[in-house]
Amino acid sequence: MEGIMTTIKDIAKVAGVSVTTVSRALNGYSDVSIKTRQRIMDVAKELNYSPNTVARSLVMKKSKTIGLLVSNLNREGVKDNFTFEVLCGINQASADSEYDLVLFSTTSTKQREKTYTQLCRERRVDGVIIQGIRTDDPYLEEVVESDIPCVLIDIPIESNTVGYVTTDNVAGAKDAVKHLIDRGHRKIGMINGHSHADVSIRRLQGFREALYEHSLDIRMDWVRTGDFVEDKAEDATLELLNEYPEITALFCASDLMAFGAIRAIKRMGKRVPEDIAVIGYDDILLASYASPTLSTIRQDKYRLGWEAALLLIGMLEGEATQHARIIDTELILRESSK
Repeated sequence: MEGIMTTIKDIAKVAGVSVTTVSRALNGYSDVSIKTRQRIMDVAKELNYSPNTVARSLVMKKSKTIGLLVSNLNREGVKDNFTFEVLCGINQASADSEYDLVLFSTTSTKQREKTYTQLCRERRVDGVIIQGIRTDDPYLEEVVESDIPCVLIDIPIESNTVGYVTTDNVAGAKDAVKHLIDRGHRKIGMINGHSHADVSIRRLQGFREALYEHSLDIRMDWVRTGDFVEDKAEDATLELLNEYPEITALFCASDLMAFGAIRAIKRMGKRVPEDIAVIGYDDILLASYASPTLSTIRQDKYRLGWEAALLLIGMLEGEATQHARIIDTELILRESSK
């Protein structure tokens, strides 16, 4: 049995091209001309060249590979570990179903150079999971119009080829605010993410519903944005509390922003929770180590990824009847709101 390398070399020799060209042609890269690719395929057939996956993907046009497109994969995210936990879930479910996983990281510059479809075709993926993308991202429109099956994490769009997985953000936010109301708070502010995150829109909705159901005033000037960033949330909290010193509790749309808010409250010489109660959202690892420990809404981040991969594989294999999965959240009570 000859090693695969020799066989690629054999094809290269007979076809009169480089080994790299053979490899790129067999893997379906678009930078090999159709003529050259056909010649390489013919030679490969003559020489009975068939590493299993390539042979299989030529016959079935399926590579058993799914792509994970992550927007804003950067050092900022190290602190909340969110992407990593989702990735672990995706990885486990793909491995269990014998699918390979390819990571695409994207930036706006890259997006101007390459369409979403080009990206998928070049990497030979059967379907894609998308995480961390903003609702105004130019790729989103392409994704919805593309015929490549796709599962979005936290953006609720559904079609024949598009599905989504998200946690119940409205219910989670309502639970957080109801908890503050149960503790006797009547003047509650909110530090939200940004308007181009679907989760922010839903958490704001939950915030408003909880106040409405308890006949409390909904004061939109008591809602500020912190872009899901600690420092921005700190500044937003300082501004809000200086302007409205009557506020006694804050609901923050992420734990990182809650840490920023707590820093601001301490800087003002006030105490958490005695003067101002704080509750976050996510239940990241640091929430239970912070001082005070952080009350929050737990999202099962691993399960978000796991369900997203299972849903996509179900869609690829024609087994998914419905394309939406909504995961419940859980209220976790610690020191910051007691």
